[in-house]
Amino acid sequence: MKNKVGILGSGIVGRTLGAGFLRHGYEVTMGTRDASKLSDWHQKEGAKATIGSFSDAARNADIIVLAVGGAVAESALEMAGAPVLNGKTIIDATNPIAQEPPVNGVLRFFTSLDESLMERLQAKFPAAHFVKAFSCVGSAHMVNPHFKDGTPTMFICGNDANAKDDVRYILDQFGWETEDMGSAEAARAIEPLCILWCIPGFLHNRWNHAFKLLKV
Repeated sequence: MKNKVGILGSGIVGRTLGAGFLRHGYEVTMGTRDASKLSDWHQKEGAKATIGSFSDAARNADIIVLAVGGAVAESALEMAGAPVLNGKTIIDATNPIAQEPPVNGVLRFFTSLDESLMERLQAKFPAAHFVKAFSCVGSAHMVNPHFKDGTPTMFICGNDANAKDDVRYILDQFGWETEDMGSAEAARAIEPLCILWCIPGFLHNRWNHAFKLLKV
């Protein structure tokens, strides 16, 4: 079992997923540029959580979670070190959100529909195995969500089948139905789901929802 997880990022997504992995029995190393941001989190989550640099988190991990802002995703991976990423599953929870305010509730991206952020990262680090996940729901519902209408769907994609199996196993533990949308190019469709998910929040302050794929 791959039970050592490295989280790159100390924001709410990284802290939420880190706590979720700990609850499910994983060893977690939180990678951050400022350890003081995680002092309260570390005290709360206990001894199985380790705090270190991005390099520490990546080097000690079987599975890496990329949980930084999309604009700094590439630099975070560079700080982790390209050689230690080789052959590892990287759960890409980022979105290419531009540093501009939403327009009528619609976020702006710095990518186009012809190229996703995950494709850029996969091209930059070709020996790593990126899998898009956790990018189309808010942090409050990432781990074992409870919705009255049933189990929500997490859309994933990536080029490596074994890496997607790793992520599917985690999503099963975290209470999600997984829908594999294929290769990295599918991130062009998955990443904009973040825009759709956020619109009810920006317009009506409704943030407690998730997507569900219905099948006949």
